[in-house]
Amino acid sequence: MSARTKFRILHCLRAPVGGLFRHVCDLAAAQQSAGHEVAVVCASTGDALTESRLDSLAARVGLGVHRMSSARDVGLADVNAARRVIGLSRELRIDVLHGHGAKGGAYARLAKAKLKSPLALYTPHGGSLHYPPTSLKGRIVSGLERRFEAATNGLIFESQYAADRYSAQIGTPRIPVRVIPNGVTEPEFEPVSHDADATDLLFVGELRHLKGVDVLLQAMTLLRTDRPITATIVGAGPDANIFKALAAELNLSDRVRFPGAKPARDAFKMGRWMVMPSRAESFPYIALEAGAAGLPLIATRVGGLPEIAGDTGLPLLPPGDPEALATFLTSSFTDGRALDQSAIALQQRIRARFTVAAMARAVMSFYADLSALSTSAAGRLAVAAE
Repeated sequence: MSARTKFRILHCLRAPVGGLFRHVCDLAAAQQSAGHEVAVVCASTGDALTESRLDSLAARVGLGVHRMSSARDVGLADVNAARRVIGLSRELRIDVLHGHGAKGGAYARLAKAKLKSPLALYTPHGGSLHYPPTSLKGRIVSGLERRFEAATNGLIFESQYAADRYSAQIGTPRIPVRVIPNGVTEPEFEPVSHDADATDLLFVGELRHLKGVDVLLQAMTLLRTDRPITATIVGAGPDANIFKALAAELNLSDRVRFPGAKPARDAFKMGRWMVMPSRAESFPYIALEAGAAGLPLIATRVGGLPEIAGDTGLPLLPPGDPEALATFLTSSFTDGRALDQSAIALQQRIRARFTVAAMARAVMSFYADLSALSTSAAGRLAVAAE
């Protein structure tokens, strides 16, 4: 493979959901706009909204959106999925296989091992790093990651936190690594007009224990304010009914509403201060999206959130601590100037550092560097064989 500036790229992922899916859509469209030829392969979902987003993506990438059969757990479907990626790589004459998430990364590296010539990159997006390293599944996944590294040209992490987790759990990488943060688009910096019935507080995310909605609800019972504080909990997930029951148990049903899942920009209209009481995060898009829109944000000191916050004054509270959250909110409802100032500073930081354009340029620069390394290595091998 010769060093080049234009590539034929195949992005591999299992489930087109969440921040991983958004990242792939943004990156693929930006790469196509920059003159590269791009394809995406993923599993079908059966979800009408997701399928419409895939149709929209297909219209923006030159080599199309393709489907494969893949399940969450390891099984025979993975064999067929890997074969599908290998076949597409040959058919589309792919130069770069970019795997996203544990399954997408596995398929890309298996195809690389079979085909030899394409570059193979891997972005975990949490993926294998979510498993406790001492659990049986964690040990198996970590072992597989170490073996796959031999078929990987480069690793991309969306945060230094993720890179450090990989080194601690999998081992220090023996291949080139780049930390390239996720980004948002220019329209996302447009200000939000709040609905007339917007609540004081807003949560947007998956409704599961990890996201700390229960912490927010408990904190609301500890507030010492001169009026009842209201909240909107936007999202869906496995613990939705648990959180609704908790709100009722805490006598918050008249102050907390659960409108279901909504696009972020629509959700931002429904509450004035964004609260992220997460117990764990990687590098959450919702923090970038809310910050770009200018919403005052209150979060926890977990994952890559300190990297997003920088020196903006964004409040980062201890996770799983309703008392700390209640104390901060009580103070801020008395005087919210510091929170408003942190929102302005965060928006400026995101505009300067966390954009799709910057993300795509950095990824393509890494592709080019790896292509040059690959060409140089191939030349050395050819000389040695003479």
